[in-house]
Amino acid sequence: MLKNNFKYILFLLILTMVSCAKRGNITGGLKDTLAPVLNVSFPKNYSTNFKAKEIKLTFDEYIKLKDLNKQLIISPPMKYEPLITPTNVSKYINIKILDTLQPNTTYSFNFGQSIEDNNEGNPYNQFKYVFSTGAFIDSLSIGGTVKDAYNKEVESFVSIMLYDVNDKFKDSVVYNEAPRYITNTLDSLKTFKLENLKAGKYLLVAMKDYGSNNKFNPKKDKIGFHKEFITIPGDTTYELKIFKETPEFKASRPYQASGNRLVLPYEGKSKDSEIMLKNGEKVLSTIITKFPKKDSLQVWYKPLKVDSLAMAITKDKYKGNFKFKIKASKKDSLNIVAVQSGSINLKERFALTSNTPLEKFDDSKIKLINKDSVAVVFKTEYDEFNQQLFFDFKKEPLERYSFKIMPGAMTDYLGQSNDTLDYNLSTKDLIDYGNLKVNLQNVKQFPVIIELTNEKGDVLATQYSENSTKVEFSLVEPALFWLRAIYDDNKNQEWDPGNYLEKRQAEEVIYFSKGIDVRANWDVEQVFDLSIPYTPEPKIKEDKKKPAKSGF
Repeated sequence: MLKNNFKYILFLLILTMVSCAKRGNITGGLKDTLAPVLNVSFPKNYSTNFKAKEIKLTFDEYIKLKDLNKQLIISPPMKYEPLITPTNVSKYINIKILDTLQPNTTYSFNFGQSIEDNNEGNPYNQFKYVFSTGAFIDSLSIGGTVKDAYNKEVESFVSIMLYDVNDKFKDSVVYNEAPRYITNTLDSLKTFKLENLKAGKYLLVAMKDYGSNNKFNPKKDKIGFHKEFITIPGDTTYELKIFKETPEFKASRPYQASGNRLVLPYEGKSKDSEIMLKNGEKVLSTIITKFPKKDSLQVWYKPLKVDSLAMAITKDKYKGNFKFKIKASKKDSLNIVAVQSGSINLKERFALTSNTPLEKFDDSKIKLINKDSVAVVFKTEYDEFNQQLFFDFKKEPLERYSFKIMPGAMTDYLGQSNDTLDYNLSTKDLIDYGNLKVNLQNVKQFPVIIELTNEKGDVLATQYSENSTKVEFSLVEPALFWLRAIYDDNKNQEWDPGNYLEKRQAEEVIYFSKGIDVRANWDVEQVFDLSIPYTPEPKIKEDKKKPAKSGF
């Protein structure tokens, strides 16, 4: 008996030791994927005849607030933002109202995705606390989409606003007053819905509000608007396209850049502006050029000993007068740089850029030869505004070209001439390029601008069609391209944004639905139906191929 019991006990010990020796992973159970839940609120959610100064929201688990300043949308906006505590982990949120509430008004606190559980960060998506200072909750709503008037994708956090249209309404309301109702597209949505609205007539506006003050700043913000006032209730779904206005021309105080050059900053468009530089009553001779990559003009004059100068600028209705001190300073030296280096596309124009305006050219001091040392005929053309000298000549495939520019071939307005300059260029074979033929369908009006762009939207080539539905981009370097069409309403051969006060929408832009792969030695024909709106394709993370740089 004792022997049998001993065997039994020994067997249990061995079994226990084997079980303990097994290695495994300790798990904490299933991952929490549930969002927090509101247990109770005081006053209760959707209260009427609201008079409280504090609100308390209690949840079923510990929560934290994330990006509350971006996510929380209070409609109608409050002059004094409420105090929301605590900022650390807790099971409750306190809201202390610091503003005087409007009578008979429905208020909505939309927390977006700012309320998350503390452990896994699961958001309480679009949680709203709503109350009314009147006897009932307003329940009407409108919805729609927001797009960018020019770019393929619209930015995140676009505000959608409604302004009361009544006897006191003025168009300037968007600059000076907060809207009656407001919502936000947040970071992942391009659609919007305004809820808990009162029946009435409204101005509907979308705004990329960089100042976060619910007021339109034309110098920074983008705006979109519904041209006619809207009436609620209604069954219309709205589409708003935002754009940045081109401001009216206005010059800032010029400043001295050297002993022979002034820089004139401006906003708006400088085309057709008139600039007069004066020394007392004497008008000085000047050359006006563009400051590269800045909204500024360069005003060139010949050095002179003077204490001060005056400048008068006029454009349309604008008139500006400035007087400023002049200090002794070194003059700019002539420096010439080639735009292309090493290779040149068969359709490109070889160009030289000078840092001072050129005035005289002697083509007899410029020689262009090919790889067989045979002289090549060329012509020159000078773009004074951009300070570029272009060379036009017939380029052959698989050829090498050498420029020999002798001293004195180019002289700037100060009398400075170039030293000896040498440039070597080569071309590729025709089979190294591709051709893209675009057949336009359902063009509702002409003229239309067709732009060939890279993935970022940078323009690589442009075709302007006044009546033809066929456009061609020949000899393009192999790459993945995108197409953009622009209805050129004012026929100035460029895209124009809208203007809120003029109630003018931006010129319509249509994108082709996907990228077009143009390969070497390929002729690609593509139908572009302008009646089909662009819908973004799902992004594939594995596809990271970047388009090659075009020769345009």
